[in-house]
Amino acid sequence: MFVPAHNRRLMESAIKTDADVLLPDIEDSVLPSRNKQIARDNIKNMLAEGKLDNYRVFPRVNDRESGELLKDVYQLSIKGIDGFMYPKSQTGKDVYFFDKLLETIEYEKSLPINTFKIIPLIETAAAVLNVQEICKASSRVVAVAFGCEDFLTDLEGIHDKDGQSIFTARAMITMAARANNVIPIDTVHVNIHDLKELESNLQLAKKLGFEGMLILHPKELALAHQYFSPDEKEVRDAKTMLQLAEEAKQDDKGVALMNGKFIGPPMVAAAKKTLKKHELISHKNKS
Repeated sequence: MFVPAHNRRLMESAIKTDADVLLPDIEDSVLPSRNKQIARDNIKNMLAEGKLDNYRVFPRVNDRESGELLKDVYQLSIKGIDGFMYPKSQTGKDVYFFDKLLETIEYEKSLPINTFKIIPLIETAAAVLNVQEICKASSRVVAVAFGCEDFLTDLEGIHDKDGQSIFTARAMITMAARANNVIPIDTVHVNIHDLKELESNLQLAKKLGFEGMLILHPKELALAHQYFSPDEKEVRDAKTMLQLAEEAKQDDKGVALMNGKFIGPPMVAAAKKTLKKHELISHKNKS
């Protein structure tokens, strides 16, 4: 969930939510530029106070042309920060540059190399076309996130209600991410008060293979959790599928049947992923 980091009140509200990852923003939502140091200080102070301990924290830093990036990363490469969301990632070379910047700072501060991870933000036509190399550019890349508003501005497209203008980009991002064992994160839903439209977007995002989405408002979290968490039926079916597959293996039957459908290796693999995701979410909710 994004939160403008210069606004302490909104930061305090954000830590009361059940977002999986906090994205304190130092970029687009922090203007004028004099507020950027306030944003950095707020993040550092809340970390020191232990208020961000229950979250993975990935500040969205400013882009490499802004004159603010080094200040962002040097000041915030500290304990409690898991990594950084890197905007305007056009090519793999951009991500490689950021990787080496982090490496230099880690050396300077005597921190283990690869302490800080990267979530590149895919928000231009070039970035979509280069998303495969962006995913491969650094072992620090743990996820890629789609920024549709900047993408459509760059494309000179129209943000239509059915999402046709961003369908291809979303599909390309999920395919590239999954091909490289990187988590694909869907774009924000800008009409934050239209939860019906949000639900339609979530239904499509899950079908396309996204693992989560960027959130602008806490009211969106419940639906996002609902669609990106396996429900009781999915968990039950996954357990049954694995049991039937194992029984078929033990009986030398080769292939098992569930509700009249063959259980092939891809379905077994999908069931295992469902149960692993369920276990991770359950563990988070208990902690």
